[in-house]
Amino acid sequence: MLLFWPCAWGLTLAYDFSLDLRIYFFYLILFFLGSVLMRSAGCIVNDILDRKFDSKVYRTKNRPIASGKISVQLAVFYSLTLCFLAFLVLLNFNLFTIILALGSMPLAFTYPLMKRFTYWPQLFLGVTFNYGLILGWTAIHGQINIVPILFYTGAIFWTLGYDTIYGYQDIKDDEIIGLKSTSIKFKGNAKKFLFTCYAFLITLFLVGGYFMEFHYSYFILMVIPFVHLFFYQMKIFNPENPSSCLKVFKSNNYFGILILINILIVKNL
Repeated sequence: MLLFWPCAWGLTLAYDFSLDLRIYFFYLILFFLGSVLMRSAGCIVNDILDRKFDSKVYRTKNRPIASGKISVQLAVFYSLTLCFLAFLVLLNFNLFTIILALGSMPLAFTYPLMKRFTYWPQLFLGVTFNYGLILGWTAIHGQINIVPILFYTGAIFWTLGYDTIYGYQDIKDDEIIGLKSTSIKFKGNAKKFLFTCYAFLITLFLVGGYFMEFHYSYFILMVIPFVHLFFYQMKIFNPENPSSCLKVFKSNNYFGILILINILIVKNL
C-alpha cells in the first residue's frame, strides 16, 4: 500500500473528474495491481540479495530464502514471472509512462545493495518507492511539470521518515553485521530527524497545492495528516521498542489515505 498511495495521489492530482469516472477507476486498479506485483517482485529480489545478512538477523532469519526453504533459482523464477505480469499491466498506459516506468526498473532492484555502501539507503528507497506518483500524473497528461515534482519530492521525505522508523527494528543486528542506514546514522536524534523529514513533506505538499490552485479547504484539511505525523507518530514512536516502530511504520497507511481523500475532495469541489 505504501507503494500504491503515491500512484493514487499522482493519478488523482492529474485527473479531470468531469470526465468518465470509469477511466479513473480503471487506472486506479491498474496501479494497484502494478504496485502489488512490483512490490512482490522487489521483496523477492531484496531477499535474494540479502539472504546472507537476513540469516544473521533475528527478525529475518526465518525468511524462506535466508532459511533455505526456497532456492535462489526458484525465487528468481517467481520474480521474473511477477515482472512479466507487471509489464502486461504497464502496456495499458501511454508510451511516455511506459518508458518512464521501464527506466525505474534498475532503481527498484538495486535498492537492497545501497545499505552496504551508504547510510542513506532510505533516500534511495524514497526515490524508487514514490516514482508511481510521477507515473500517475503522466498516465493522464503525458508530460511532467512542477506539480508532480513537488509532490514527488515531498513523498521522498515521507519514505525517508517511515523507512527510518522501520529500520530501528533491526538496528542492533545491522550494526553488528556492518549494514548502514539512516536509523544508525541518526541514532540518538531519531525524532529530530523525523521532524525534519515530515516538515519538508508537509511544506512541499502545501506548495504543491498552491501550484494546483486548490480550494482553501485543501490547506485546512492538511491539518489532519499533520496531526497524524507530528503528534500521533511522534508520541508513540520509541526507537528502543521494535513493536512501537512497526506500529508507527504501519500507521503510514492512514497518512496515505488521508492525503488521497483530501485531494479527492478538493478536485471535486
